[in-house]
Amino acid sequence: MLSTAFPISPGWPPRPPWYSPAPLPAPTLVGMIATQTEVIELARITIRRISVSEMDNNVYLLTSKSEGTQVLIDAADDARAIAGMVAAGSGDCSDWGNLQLIVTTHSHWDHVRALEAVATHAEAMTACGASDEADIAVPMDLTFENGDTAELDGIELEVLELRGHTPGSIALVYRDPEGPAHIFTGDSLFPGGLGKTNSPEDFRQLFRDVTERIFDRFDDDTVIHPGHGEPTTLGAERPHLREWEERGW
Repeated sequence: MLSTAFPISPGWPPRPPWYSPAPLPAPTLVGMIATQTEVIELARITIRRISVSEMDNNVYLLTSKSEGTQVLIDAADDARAIAGMVAAGSGDCSDWGNLQLIVTTHSHWDHVRALEAVATHAEAMTACGASDEADIAVPMDLTFENGDTAELDGIELEVLELRGHTPGSIALVYRDPEGPAHIFTGDSLFPGGLGKTNSPEDFRQLFRDVTERIFDRFDDDTVIHPGHGEPTTLGAERPHLREWEERGW
């Protein structure tokens, strides 16, 4: 069962294209590029990740070990590969396992190419940041704002709004009771810098949100799972905050 509520309380190389996808129509091909599933075992959930498409988009699956409940983050492309990951996570022969919620971190087309197919076949609820809803063609069942909580059987995720890359970009926080927090940041925070913004004002907004809502609140061992590329930790990135602010990206 799903409910939403406010919680109680040395240089970086030139940016790969995935920081800001060109405004092109979404491709219709599936099964283009998908990496082998990477698995992280935590105390109460399992995190799975595959990279899909020519843009190295990460698709994440969280599975509750006690309830079997599953949450998908960014149905970016290749519904067939996503179905395989969900089935592997469910431990049975069902293509779509117990997938209950699909969260889209932001509205850029490279993060939603498989959303309609996955949501339709899995009969899962869809969600995104409230300010990005209008830019996503697939209807949303839920919209999130900063501080909301997505609570399912065995999985609880805090929503952080990180405005700037898009108006409604969000990150999702999973707090492991026996280890560091895990934050799924979409295209707002990467190893080595922030996601692309289109104006100095947007950059300042994103830098402020990332600083205040992530770096000021979470410990250095917090794991960052970005929308593209490899994970990092806040401890690895924290020393570079001044550099990011000065360079403006």
